[in-house]
Amino acid sequence: MLENKNAIIYGGGGSIGGAVARTFARHGATVHLAGRTRATLEAVAAGITAAGGRAEVAVLDAADEKAVEEHARQVAEEAGGLDVSLNLVPRGDVHGTPLTRIAAGDFLRPVTAGITTNFLTARTAARHMSERGSGVILTLNSGSAKGSPMMGGTGPADAAIDALVRNLAQECGPSGVRVVGIWTAGLPETMTREKLAAHGAAMDDAAYDALIARLAEMRMLRRSPTLAQIADTAAFLASDGAAAITATFVNATSGIFAD
Repeated sequence: MLENKNAIIYGGGGSIGGAVARTFARHGATVHLAGRTRATLEAVAAGITAAGGRAEVAVLDAADEKAVEEHARQVAEEAGGLDVSLNLVPRGDVHGTPLTRIAAGDFLRPVTAGITTNFLTARTAARHMSERGSGVILTLNSGSAKGSPMMGGTGPADAAIDALVRNLAQECGPSGVRVVGIWTAGLPETMTREKLAAHGAAMDDAAYDALIARLAEMRMLRRSPTLAQIADTAAFLASDGAAAITATFVNATSGIFAD
């Protein structure tokens, strides 16, 4: 499905990034894993190469404009082009505190970080792809712009990225470049108690189990999405099979909200 495609995955060492990278590679893409932590990137790359896939690693900060541009240039020149760019960079979201009580820095951080890295990576990819007349720019957020209480700056951050996707798609569409997003939220495989605590939601075993059960109950399908399902969705959107899809988000939340 992605044979001979070159894909940059920003945040490729994370849970979702690693799952998507493995799926892309399984479908024939060469994946270029970019992020700030070499150890996690190399662990994902090692698994891909052991399975017969192709993976490269680059340590960079997606908020560093020059680093993003130089890396994309190298990929385009050495690999023969850039076909897919996917942003999965963490934003430092803080959850569990009412808007009336959250610190300004905690509220604004995901908004600033999210739109900065998505703009820089998407703009850079769009420049390379527009020259060739094809390419796919992907991103992912929780869809919290639809309305989600106790999520701090997540909703405004998602809204900014939603608007970026639609506007960039309109500008780059005539050049053959598609821009698409995925909405998903509450993937149990990514929600360890340690990670939740880092976002402001420390809990014991009983509270954690109740949260996972509650997430399933909130969805129309009464089950949460899996990492494999999100990775498969990303692979389809990056493929020629989705050539008619742009300027929108795919709701991969198992129906946590309607759109």
